Amino acid sequence: MRRRILVFIAACMYYSGLVALARSLKRRDKKRVVVLNYHRASGGHLRRHWLYLQRHYRIVPLEEALDEVYAPDAQSNGDPRSPVVVTFDDGYRDNYTYAFPLASQLRVPFTIYLIPDYIDSGDYFWWDEGKRLVQRARVSKVQLEGKVYRLSESQEVDELSHLIDQRLRFAPSVAERERFLTMVREALQAPSAVLPAEEPGMPLTWDEVREMDASQLVSFGAHTLHHPVLSALTDPAEVRREIVDCKRVLEERLGHPVRSFAYPIGQMQHISPEVVEAVREAGYSWALTTRYGDNTPEADPLLLHRVEADIDQHWLVVAAEVAGLWGFFSRLRWIPFIRNRFTNSR
Repeated sequence: MRRRILVFIAACMYYSGLVALARSLKRRDKKRVVVLNYHRASGGHLRRHWLYLQRHYRIVPLEEALDEVYAPDAQSNGDPRSPVVVTFDDGYRDNYTYAFPLASQLRVPFTIYLIPDYIDSGDYFWWDEGKRLVQRARVSKVQLEGKVYRLSESQEVDELSHLIDQRLRFAPSVAERERFLTMVREALQAPSAVLPAEEPGMPLTWDEVREMDASQLVSFGAHTLHHPVLSALTDPAEVRREIVDCKRVLEERLGHPVRSFAYPIGQMQHISPEVVEAVREAGYSWALTTRYGDNTPEADPLLLHRVEADIDQHWLVVAAEVAGLWGFFSRLRWIPFIRNRFTNSR
């Protein structure tokens, strides 16, 4: 029901001409770019999203778009349509198995923000691990932090998944996060083998990264070594290592400079001034948040905005978001289905 209501609102915007009007107004501002923020690629409507974007926007590489915004004398290629950039965070396997072939077919450039430690280890990403481990537990109950959770009770299962996620999300160090995760795995006795259905959600391999990089259609940015919430880390030296060493590892693996960075989770409460300064000192040209909005020359290049794009969204919703109309609804937090739409992102 919620999804239908969202699509209905977006359809009203589109077929009333509001989306077309917003696109026309955007075209007047030559120094404005929308950066889309995807995560997964398969199992949704990515092809339909990109076909719509190709028809109405210029889909350009990240560096080209930002150079166009920030360079005072930069010239576009004469295409009057507004520029749009496509990015993927985290580096899921289906970015290679699905998004890359689709991009090659449609000639859509995109950028992936990588987490080198996950590429090296091949481990399941921690933010999906709580729910996955609980679902695959081989015990009927577990005691965690003084409370017993019965895995036959759906409410207690949800509470346990939430507890695990919160402890992982706001761990004061990566080492503490991994210790807690190991303890949970042992307590739940969950099997470590990856199921076929989980394969698209696993990390990329370095061979896949290098193949995409060689295509010159896909570029890469840094997303920290281990994907911690940077503002939660208590050791400033660890913050700097996550930011600096990620750039170093990626440049060693790819053999060329890495200029852009994406903050994990990426809302302002996850980014302290010290984090931004560490990004600056590391030598990145640009850093992207997940704050909703467009980017203009007045935007801080180390606090750039993005527009969330989920593959499950109908293309009409994407049309409204890219046009800038959906931001109005992001402020209507008192409407439950809209509040959930904007607060459930990782």
